Amino acid sequence: MTLTKQSDGIYVDDSKIKILNEIDTIIFDCDGVLIDITKSYDLAIIKTVQYVLENFAKINNVTSVDFKIIDGFKSTGGFNDEVDLTYAAILCIVAATKLEKDQTDFIFQVIKNTDSTGIVSVEKYIENLVDISDIKKQLSYPGTHHQNPLYQIFDQLFYGPELYKKLFNKISNFSESGLIENDDVILNDMLVDKLRKKFNSNIAMVTGRGKESVKYSLKSLLNKFNLDNSVFLEDESRDLAKPNPQPLLNSIQGMNSISTLYVGDSMEDFIMAKKVTDLGYSTIFCGIIGTSKNPQEKLNLFEQNDAILVLDSIYQLPKVLNLE
Repeated sequence: MTLTKQSDGIYVDDSKIKILNEIDTIIFDCDGVLIDITKSYDLAIIKTVQYVLENFAKINNVTSVDFKIIDGFKSTGGFNDEVDLTYAAILCIVAATKLEKDQTDFIFQVIKNTDSTGIVSVEKYIENLVDISDIKKQLSYPGTHHQNPLYQIFDQLFYGPELYKKLFNKISNFSESGLIENDDVILNDMLVDKLRKKFNSNIAMVTGRGKESVKYSLKSLLNKFNLDNSVFLEDESRDLAKPNPQPLLNSIQGMNSISTLYVGDSMEDFIMAKKVTDLGYSTIFCGIIGTSKNPQEKLNLFEQNDAILVLDSIYQLPKVLNLE
C-alpha cells in the first residue's frame, strides 16, 4: 500500500482516512513522539555498549552502535526497551569478536534473523553459532532495574547521579550529568490545549518510560494527561512491555473509548495498536517519523505494514483531526 502525501509532513490512506472523524480518544507514546531522544536514550545505548564491552568483555576495538543499528533492531518490533537493545548489541559484538567477523556486518546479520520476541530471538540465533554463555552470565539480564548490572549501568548514565539516587536510593558510579538532560521536549502547552478542546480528559499516555522519568522531562505538561488511565511501563512488570496490548487496552477501557488514535514511532507501537483492534477495540495507529534519523525509511516501514496515517510531527495532528 502507498500512502498519499496530503501536504508537507502528512501521509494518509485516502480510502480509510474518514474513520479519523470517529476518534474520541488520543493516546501517546512518549519517546520519539513527545520527546526527541536522539541525544539522550540513543546516546545512553551507545555509551553503555562501549562501557560493558570494555569493562566486562575486555573488548577494546568496538564498533560504535549508530542510528542505523538502533533503527534496525527497533524495526523488528521487539525492542521497545532500550536496555534490551543495548544487551542485544553487546551479545552481537561479543559473538562477532569470537567468530572473527566484522562487527557491523554481523549485527545486521542478527537483525535479519530477529523478530518481535526481541532478545529471545537474538540469543537463540547467536547461540546456534557460538558460545556466549560467559557474557550472559556476567550480565545476568534481564533481572530488575535495582539489581541487574546492565540496567544499573544504563540507568546511571541516563539519569545522572542526583536523579539516580532519587529513583533508586543508590549511589551512581558515574559523576557526569545524566543523558536525560539532553531530552528535547517536542510537546508544548499550545498543542496539548488544542487537543484537549476536542478530547477533554481523553488524552493519555502509554509509554515504555517510568512516570518519574517522564515527569522530569515534561514537567507540568504531564499533568495535562489523564494520568489515571496512562501507563508507564518501566514501572510495570516486564511481561506487560510493548507490543503486549494489555496496557493500551486498559487505558482505552478506562476512558470508555469507542475509537482511539494511538500516536507512536515504532513497530512495537504499531503491533500493539493492531492487537488491540483485533481484540475488538477500534485503534488507529498514527506513525511519527520526524524524530528518526532516516524518516523516509521509517515511512516505508509503516507503509509496508499498512499504516493509514503517518506524520512528520505531532504538530500536524490538529490539521489531520480538523482542529484548525
